[in-house]
Amino acid sequence: MSVNQLSMRSLFRKFLHLLLATVIVVAIVGFAAQFSFAQSKPAQTPPTSILFENVRIFNGTAAQLSASSNVLVVDNKIQTISQAAIAAPSGSLTRIKGNGRVLMPGLIDAHTHLFWENTPINALLSPNTSIETLDTAVETTAKNMLLRGFTSARDMAGPVFKVKKAIDAGQVVGPRIYPSGAMISQTSGHGDFRSLSELPRTPTTPRNRSELLGATAIADGVDEVLRATREQLMQGASQIKLAAGGGVASSYDPLDVSQYTESELRAAVEAATSWNTYVAVHAYTPTAMQLAIRAGVKAIEHGHLMDEQTAKLMAERGIWLSMQPFLDDEDAIPVLESSRSKQLQLFQGTDITYKLAKQYNLKTAWGTDTQFEPKLAPRQGAQLAKMVRWYTPAEVLKMATSTNAQLLAMSGPRNPYPGKLGVVEEGALADLLLVNGDPLANIKLIENPDKNFSVIMKDGKIYKNAIR
Repeated sequence: MSVNQLSMRSLFRKFLHLLLATVIVVAIVGFAAQFSFAQSKPAQTPPTSILFENVRIFNGTAAQLSASSNVLVVDNKIQTISQAAIAAPSGSLTRIKGNGRVLMPGLIDAHTHLFWENTPINALLSPNTSIETLDTAVETTAKNMLLRGFTSARDMAGPVFKVKKAIDAGQVVGPRIYPSGAMISQTSGHGDFRSLSELPRTPTTPRNRSELLGATAIADGVDEVLRATREQLMQGASQIKLAAGGGVASSYDPLDVSQYTESELRAAVEAATSWNTYVAVHAYTPTAMQLAIRAGVKAIEHGHLMDEQTAKLMAERGIWLSMQPFLDDEDAIPVLESSRSKQLQLFQGTDITYKLAKQYNLKTAWGTDTQFEPKLAPRQGAQLAKMVRWYTPAEVLKMATSTNAQLLAMSGPRNPYPGKLGVVEEGALADLLLVNGDPLANIKLIENPDKNFSVIMKDGKIYKNAIR
């Protein structure tokens, strides 16, 4: 073998040794990197679980309670319901001894005004009342509402986008909020709170206090209605609210008037439909209600002066009636003397409307519509309890849970809280109340939530637990 061949063979061996050494180093480095990643990867936190033991269940739909059962909540959903014992899952577990108490869905108010509820209208509309004061009042209203057992609220006019975001982020305590944003109103409509001295309106006229706050939006004509509707959707409205008829609290619109033309109402409907949600309207009279229905509106708020023809139309088209038990009693909202006759007219129509709603099996939601009076806000449960004037306790509680939840779900993709609400069933969102007693037998229990609601849970988180 020549010297050159030996030299070539030596070089080849050195190359193989170098290549082998490189492969070994790369393998070691790769293994070390994988080991380091595995070591640095955070361990998955076991889910938080809450187990309700020995409870009777009102599930939001049935007319009777279940037998003694156990309910396991994992994270924010109901995972298991069983009459047999439920094995403790891994991770953190809180046991709540029901001792035969009633577990039911969180209550839902389908017509609230968190911004308007606790503050007199003069203070709301006064420029001397700071935005910070109003924000604080809304946050307090939201917290108190949740601690009364109302875990969801459909807000039907008012600037609540800010407090909703704070609640969802865990910075403020309160219910799930389905916001409408500003109530859209024509000039001299139910949402026009200007004085006569502020007329006429011109392109350079500044917006009034209610508009600046985002409580109402004055819009006339198809183009302005389209803009106002889209502005509320832009801010996160889950449904749209328009004033389609006269109101009690507003000074310049008689109760009998219809507001907006069919084309204006239809413009709002088309804009909302393009966002896959719906329009609800404030309306009392048959004329206003029928005009709105022809325009494609899906929900009538109030409807206290309904007639039989309108009830038939609503039944045929599947229109929702979002109704409040307005009566001349301790829950009546204080009004100016000039508005008192309008208010009394509504009270007289309440009985008739509920009878028609039952006769024609209308999709009927329940709400409070409390405004401007701090003394009335704590009576939210009492206003629900007095519905037994027209319905059985089971029907009342179904209305304020599973039925109202169906109305919330009408928001479709604009629903801010996808998931099933208003029921106690596996897979549903865990909004739950544990009641000291049987509300199907004694609905007045819900009038005193401080005493009778032992546990209040929203989205799987406990906000009150009086069981120790």
